[in-house]
Amino acid sequence: MKTNTQTYRLTASEFQWEISAGKTINAWGFNESVPGPTLRARKGDTLVVKVKNDLKESTVIHWHGIQLPSEMDGTDSVQKPIEPGEEFEYRFVVPDAGTFWYHSHQNETEQMERGMYGALIVEEDTSVVVDADRVLMIDDMKLSESNDFKKGNSILRWIERHDGREGQTLLINGKENYRIEMNAGQTERWRFVNSSSARYFRLFMGGRKFQLIAADGGLLEYPVEMSELLIVPGERADILVGPFAEGESIAIESLEYNRMTMFKAKRGTYATVNVGAARPSVFRMPEKLRTIQPLSSRDAAVNRKVKLSVDPSLKHGIDFNVNGKTHAADKPVTMGELQIWEIRNASLMDHPFHLHGFFFQVLEVDGKAPEYISWKDTINLKPLSRVKIAWMPDRTGAWMYHCHIIEHHEAGMMGHFEIVDPSKESKGVTHHHHKG
Repeated sequence: MKTNTQTYRLTASEFQWEISAGKTINAWGFNESVPGPTLRARKGDTLVVKVKNDLKESTVIHWHGIQLPSEMDGTDSVQKPIEPGEEFEYRFVVPDAGTFWYHSHQNETEQMERGMYGALIVEEDTSVVVDADRVLMIDDMKLSESNDFKKGNSILRWIERHDGREGQTLLINGKENYRIEMNAGQTERWRFVNSSSARYFRLFMGGRKFQLIAADGGLLEYPVEMSELLIVPGERADILVGPFAEGESIAIESLEYNRMTMFKAKRGTYATVNVGAARPSVFRMPEKLRTIQPLSSRDAAVNRKVKLSVDPSLKHGIDFNVNGKTHAADKPVTMGELQIWEIRNASLMDHPFHLHGFFFQVLEVDGKAPEYISWKDTINLKPLSRVKIAWMPDRTGAWMYHCHIIEHHEAGMMGHFEIVDPSKESKGVTHHHHKG
């Protein structure tokens, strides 16, 4: 079977970006756009992305959710960061269809906050036919009166390290008060990506029902009807919306979600849907979207425990730990050996856990099976909760997992581990790890 190659060029730079009429920020991003360009490929294609760094500091690009070789994962554990003026070519096959994204994995609290992210959509021949397919990247920015990125005093910075950074400027696709023009009588696929540092997005459209059809790792088996949906930092969710009536105006809101931070969450409006004249629809969808084979039974024995905790620290006041350490080195995983992990949140705040390079299936949340099976790479852990996940390590190399609240990741809530193939003699490969 012939594979196609999709080639893209991304240039990281500093530029002026208008988030709403007359409101301009000094953004960092790709190809002078926030978000960066949406990269598109078909399942099985080879993606070649040539990245040039025109910033004044080094960067690396992580391909969030793509099951790729370790050396292309885009972290400073597996590659030398791209220095100012340098270029690096990422080349990998995209083996799964779904909604993915790319973002800086270097000085993320600054680089991602300023706009260094974009969507990566991998398509396949599917029997879900929609009238339109949109990518909606959720973000927020913390800006001063003069639209500069706010640093804040030491108390505010401490709170931000504790809570993660949330700002009052709410963005979809880099714009405030985003507008969606839609035709009456049509059904669309909306691909949400939560690219914000710390904001939990609780999708609500005035109580109107929509159908969840895909999670991080692509389609579910069956659509799930709902009228609100929590999408945490790093997560993706594809929904079917419509049909609506001509003349309707619908607010896309995020309801408040209490993730146990010092500042209380508020409800916010991100976008408005304006429904225009009716058009005929081509929408059709099978009863079953796909089959997902379970990796394991619920009662499988746990072979690794990961504990996320927030602990007092003499140096920082608080440390964000994995198994009692910041930027922890976790023990190796054997290639081909099914992993059953129990991830426990021992802290009193929510943490979205993200595993690099692999999808997992959630077997249990607090001892109960989830309502439906799906492929995930990011899952929210409520305070004092535990989840049991199953995943198959089918590629060697250096990998990591971390809390996707960017400030918690930076403060140490991450683990590094190697996947080793015992049948191959160790070649003594060393990796330089991210320093806390």
